Amino acid sequence: MSHDLLIRERVVREFERRYERAPAMIARAPGRVNLIGDHTDYNDGFVLPMAIDRAVWIALRPRDGGCVRAYSLDYDESREFDVHQFGTRPEDRGGWAEYVRGVAWALAGAGLVLRGWEGVIAGDVPLGAGLSSSAALELASARAFAGSAELDWQPVAMAQLAQHAENVWVGVNCGIMDQLISAAGIAGHAVLIDCRSLDMTPVPMPDDAAVVVLDTATRRGLVDSLYNERRAQCEAAARFFGVPALRDVDLAMFEARASDLDPVTRARARHVVTENARTLDAAAALARADVEAVGRLMNQSHASLRDDFEVSRAELDTMVEIACAQPGCFGARMTGAGFGGCAVALVDTAKADAFATTVAAEYAATYDLTPAIYVCMASDGATIDGP
Repeated sequence: MSHDLLIRERVVREFERRYERAPAMIARAPGRVNLIGDHTDYNDGFVLPMAIDRAVWIALRPRDGGCVRAYSLDYDESREFDVHQFGTRPEDRGGWAEYVRGVAWALAGAGLVLRGWEGVIAGDVPLGAGLSSSAALELASARAFAGSAELDWQPVAMAQLAQHAENVWVGVNCGIMDQLISAAGIAGHAVLIDCRSLDMTPVPMPDDAAVVVLDTATRRGLVDSLYNERRAQCEAAARFFGVPALRDVDLAMFEARASDLDPVTRARARHVVTENARTLDAAAALARADVEAVGRLMNQSHASLRDDFEVSRAELDTMVEIACAQPGCFGARMTGAGFGGCAVALVDTAKADAFATTVAAEYAATYDLTPAIYVCMASDGATIDGP
């Protein structure tokens, strides 16, 4: 049995133990990995993520009234709230239950009529690794609320409401990518997302290439100020070019005027302009199954994130170097906001298991850290079904 189905079985068993009956429905939403296109989303640019076969599951039964009673297997905690009485936003907004309650708050605020439910929640998306465990919990919760109240499931609208919950209720200023790919992922495909229009283009993943997530066992820590600084630098560059966002600057426009920018702002803008181009090129290469071209673009992306955007760190750089030195690796890069977390590699499927074993051993020997290596499959977005 796959690890994904094992989690489903766990929440069903715990629901039956607690409530002495089978759940009426089971909601699921995946985490994600971004193959290429980082720090482009808030510049109205392009990203190429895929939903992964690691997810958050909720076994639930609708209730009369507005009471939600949720138990987290991962935290061994129960929480209860009423979807008709939210009160003020919490002072301490980091707990798992606030993602569930925040989604209910956002859905209710959009005029949707909600119904209470009782349920059991568990997941296997690693926490704090940059694989969007929070978006998975948000979209699984949205699916649970939609299922219990018999609401139409509209992936883009639900992703936007989940993003609103995280931005305002939870207090994390994330972009739309994580929620959108968790809501609308397609099995066997990456998805090219235009972060301005939210248009999505599925891109088949070739059978001979495996996506391997490389968790460095480092975490980002306090980087809000650095993230906000990067955003401000990008916004300053967009004002310099006289455009709404750096998405509107192509390479020719950038090179014609780049010398008039200060060195730091110039480097930040160069990353975004070239990363958008790389992301579009990577989607086209993936569509024609040119995995070697995709790998080269991933390598270029990492160098740009390291040198121009300066959001990598030594452990990420080392992980990428070790990965790229292995037989069968087409390319690798840090993924996500940076400053810690994960890298991602594109690897010959036949060599993926040996690749994972060797990379883990070499990295552990270098840093005395134990990395987590995941060979991932592209999965569907949020779903709900019977037990």
